Amino acid sequence: MPRIVVDVMPKPQILDPQGKAIVGALPRLGFTSFSAVRQGKRFELTVDGEVTDAILAQAREAAETLLSNPVIEDVVNVEVVEA
Repeated sequence: MPRIVVDVMPKPQILDPQGKAIVGALPRLGFTSFSAVRQGKRFELTVDGEVTDAILAQAREAAETLLSNPVIEDVVNVEVVEA
């Protein structure tokens, strides 16, 4: 069954305390090549049957209205992933 993957990230101007905590912990664990981290959300929507343009449009609408908070988050990716 195909899946639609939706990635949501905090808007650039929004503070990301989880990302700051992660970037602070990385050097302590030996990962010294990273200067910033932004933590987001990933949703996987399973589709019964073929993903049509209409279904993909529904996924985009769900991403904008339910899966993200448009005040503080951006939907950065909506794509079909074959199983």
